[in-house]
This record gives sequence, C-alpha cells and structure tokens, in this order.
Amino acid sequence: MSTPETPSSSNFIRTIISEDLQTGKRDQVITRFPPEPNGYLHIGHAKSICLNFGLAEEYAGRCHLRFDDTNPTKEEDEYVEAIKEDVTWLGFDWGQHLYFASDYFPQLYAWAVQLIKAGKAYVDSQSAEEMRANRGTLTEAGKDSPYRNRSVEENLDLFEKMKNGEFADGSHILRAKIDMTSPNMNLRDPAMYRILHAHHHRTGDAWCIYPMYDFAHGQEDSIEGVTHSICTLEFEDHRPLYDWFIKELEIFAPQQIEFARLNLSYTVMSKRKLLQLVTENHVSGWDDPRMPTVSGMRRRGYPAAAIRSFCERIGVGRSASWIDLSVLEDCVREELNGTAFRRQAVLNPLKVTITNYDQVEMLDAPNHPQQPELGSRVLPMSNQLWIDRDDFMENPPSPKKYFRLGPEREVRLRNSYIIKCDEFIKDENGEIVELKCSADLDTLGKNPEGRKVKGIIHWVSAPHAVKLPVRIYDRLFNQENPDKAQDYLSALNPESLQETFALVEPSLLEGKPGETFQFERVGYFTVDAKDSTEGKPVFNRTVTLRDTWAKVK
Repeated sequence: MSTPETPSSSNFIRTIISEDLQTGKRDQVITRFPPEPNGYLHIGHAKSICLNFGLAEEYAGRCHLRFDDTNPTKEEDEYVEAIKEDVTWLGFDWGQHLYFASDYFPQLYAWAVQLIKAGKAYVDSQSAEEMRANRGTLTEAGKDSPYRNRSVEENLDLFEKMKNGEFADGSHILRAKIDMTSPNMNLRDPAMYRILHAHHHRTGDAWCIYPMYDFAHGQEDSIEGVTHSICTLEFEDHRPLYDWFIKELEIFAPQQIEFARLNLSYTVMSKRKLLQLVTENHVSGWDDPRMPTVSGMRRRGYPAAAIRSFCERIGVGRSASWIDLSVLEDCVREELNGTAFRRQAVLNPLKVTITNYDQVEMLDAPNHPQQPELGSRVLPMSNQLWIDRDDFMENPPSPKKYFRLGPEREVRLRNSYIIKCDEFIKDENGEIVELKCSADLDTLGKNPEGRKVKGIIHWVSAPHAVKLPVRIYDRLFNQENPDKAQDYLSALNPESLQETFALVEPSLLEGKPGETFQFERVGYFTVDAKDSTEGKPVFNRTVTLRDTWAKVK
C-alpha cells in the first residue's frame, strides 16, 4: 500500500505551468473540469476538481466546468445538476464559464466536413464486427477498410445523409484516415461520428449523429482556449490523436498533461460498477453513505474541507499507486475534531442507579472542550443513568491498566460526578443488568486534592434520554482491492451497514440535517440529510474516533 506522496514530488504540474508563464509560452492559465454527465462524481473526480480549480486559483486564471455530453443514451439532466452541486459544495466556482460539448455540435460537424474535404476522413460501411477484426492487435497491424478510398464527394454525400437521419444506427460511421499500421491503436483510423437516433438531454432530436469523445474532446479544449488540459494517465496514448486533429484543423493547441488517477483501497472507481451497485440495489442510491461518490460522502458527513485536504495530502504523481482509505478518514477526523460539537450518546446501554443521589440537576456542559467560545448546552442529570456496557467489567484482566467501572472501582462521569460501583445485579442468565453506584457529591466539575481518577466515561440520564435511530456504516468492501476478486460483488462487506438505536441526551433532537456531532468516546455522527425530519433526526456514523481497521489488516 502506497503512502501519500510528499509535497515536493507532487508539484510537477505546477512546475510545467510556472515555466510556461515565465518563458512566455502562455500568458494566462485556463484549465477545465470536463465530466461526462452519465453518473455521479466520485472521490477520484474530486481529486481532478481540486487540481484543476486549485491550479486556476493559484495562478489567477480560471477553470471551466464543461459537460462532455456526446452520448445521449447514457446522459441525464439529473447527473448534470448533481455534478454542479458537488463542485459547488467542494468550494469551487466556475463563474460564467459553464459549457457543454453539445454547444459545439455545429462547429464539430463543420470540422468533420473540413477533414472529409481534405481527404482526412471517410465514411466506413463495415459492420462493427468487421471493423473490430480489421483493426488488428497490439502485435499485428490493422487492415484498411474496403471503403477507405471512397471519393470526397461520396463521403460528403453519405455524411450529409447520416446527419439527416436517412440511415439506421450502426450502418455507417465516420472515421479519420490516419494509419492502420500505427503501433498506437488510437491512430488506426479512429471513429469520429456514429449514427444514434436518440433524444439528447439538451439538443432534443436535432441530431441523428453524435461525435465520439476522442474527436470532440481536444477540439472543445481548443474552442475554449484551455491552456493546460490536465487529465489522467489513461489518456496519454490518446494525446497523439488529439494532436493530429488539432494539427490537421490548424486550430489552437492546448497542452495536455497527464497525472496518475486516484486508486483508493476498499472501494471501486468504475462508473459502470458504481451504477451496477445502484441499479441492483446493493446500495440505496448514488448518495448512499457507503458509496465513494461525493454526494455519498457529503450525506455521510465528510466535510468538504477534509476532502480538499485529502486531495492536497496525497499529491499529484505520474506513477499509479494505491492510497489507503484510512488516509481519507484521518483527514475527516482532523477536520471534525476542531469543528464538531460534543454530545453524549449510548449505543449499548447498561443501567446505573446512583443510590445516594435523589435529585435532577441541569448541568452546564461545553459544546467543545478546547473551544469555550463555542458555548455550552444543558445536560440533565438524575439518579438513573445509562452507560455503555463496555465501560463495566466484573473481572478486568489487567486491573492496573483498566480505568473503567468494576466492583469497588471509581470513574468520573463526563461533565459530572465521580461515582463508585458498590454492587452489580445479574439476571437469571448471568448477564449484568444493573449497577448500584454511589456518587462523591463534592466532585462536580472538580478534582479535589488526593482524588485521582483516571477513568472518564460517557452517560445519559435515563428519564431524559431520547431513543434515536443510528446507522453504523463501515467500508463497503472487505477486500483491499475489490477489482482483484473474481467478481467484485463477492468482496462486498455484509456488515457495511448496521441499523440500531442510541440513547442520547435531549439536545440532539435539535440536530439539523447535515450537522455533525462527536458522540463522546464513540465516534462522529451526522444527521442524515435525506431521511431526517424536524425533531426526528436519523444519525449516520461518519467515522470512528480512530482507525479501527488497522488492527484487522
């Protein structure tokens, strides 16, 4: 498992841009984030967003948000709006620079006609199977199409009829005429336009042909004046094709720079696989808090600042590597530790009766122990409490290292008194069901001289406790690299979601959707933004207080 790259090794793109500006190769920086609106964004896209928008901000340039909507069979307005929401939530603004590939359909068509007239493109009428067979392999050259030498006039006529909807899907395709013997498979007469009688989410039924991604992408960058076209390494072999189109059309040439995509352990990054998880109901939707989507992480309670910090921490490199999910979780903890209000909640309750205390007090408890400026809340205290069952042990194995409750042992109740266990009661099955304790009533909010108690436990007053639903989310997969499994679905973690209840202090009823709290000594929990209603919050566990998976690897 790779560790995050050091900042010094993550700046090669910054070095290129700085040199371009210093030498006068470029006089400004224009980047773009170009998602296809065929799914929701995931954490890998977040890395690209932070990189492209971050570099534009750093160099006082601008970053465009452009939707590469060239395949109407897979694209929806729902995805467009979700992507815009994600980019905004991450803290970035494209201003007036929102574009769509469909904005450029007329220009792309005109350029295709220009290449046909120059003898650089032709209409191929082979079947898909014939084209595949003639394309060759990595070790064998491809074969020219029998239609490769059609006249310019015939190609123009056929292409016009393709545009007018006179042919069926798949009957013809427009290809660039480059080199069927090229060692780069992308240069073996790649497809430029295919026939699709499909309704487009923006252009409706105006077009019956649509440009292929590899034909449209580089020209879109050129139209927008993008100076630095930053993309992942899988596009490195496509760069010669993009350059070929730019050169033949004699248009502005962006500079393409490739970086290694993000590979995150215990998850998958394939849109196809993420879509399968959704459509086959392995998760509740794209925004399921177990998903690596930006919307899922937002719903789970990951702060945008934590994701930005994660993207900066892992750096930008040229070699593919895997980042452990714990790195992202650590960034989440670091951010929430400073911002999340503290509250008390018990998930595995054990009853406690304080025998020498017969009143109800409203204690003053800080919202954050290190930040008094964040104020405090009222915490009810009575002689009937719930504590976590794990905070009592009848026979601790290492008494000198055990600092919780046990027979004749003392602990401090968080924000309250020191108590001692005088007696414990078992049921007919031998299970401990109640503790009888006494409180040192002189220890509220202080530690008198000579009274040293190392253990501090959380609790809630039983008469005041509120029972609320809690979802315990864990890693979606229990295999570090699910793609290595024979079937990645077999690596799904059957315990990635456990639904239970917590007994909580009453102030948590006021939790607002999306608000995150630290349940003291338990973890960070966020009010679910979809299923919560006013006065009836549902809590998602955002992250544990420490990396609980480290011990099971």
